[in-house]
Amino acid sequence: MKPQYFALLTAICWGVGGFFEKKGLHMGNLSPQVGITIRTFIAFLVLGAISFSQWKTIPAAGMKPLTLMVLGGGVLAGSMGMLFFYTAIKGAPLGKVMPIAFTSPLFGALMGLAFGGEVLTLKNIAGMAMTVGGIFLLTLG
Repeated sequence: MKPQYFALLTAICWGVGGFFEKKGLHMGNLSPQVGITIRTFIAFLVLGAISFSQWKTIPAAGMKPLTLMVLGGGVLAGSMGMLFFYTAIKGAPLGKVMPIAFTSPLFGALMGLAFGGEVLTLKNIAGMAMTVGGIFLLTLG
């Protein structure tokens, strides 16, 4: 399957999941911290089971890749980003929060350009401009 299809499935899962997460936070009167803990615990169980046969590859990965995964995925995206996201969805309508929160590809593309050796093209510029323009349209007022 093409990577673009996986990206679309990601967007569907995150969009629909965000709806259920917001409902759960409000219906249960749960704090964002409790909500993200529940989400992370369940994700750990599911992903731990799926990846169990591959755990033996972790020691061979080396310290630098593991540090990047821990800091980037565990601390920054997995903990801080999700705590900020849960706080946002608990406090505002999804239509206001999700367009802003899901500008993450814009920041990822900028990081790839600045530090990852990726090439800036007219298509990249147009896509980033449309992303920012779409956010303005969806979040004004």
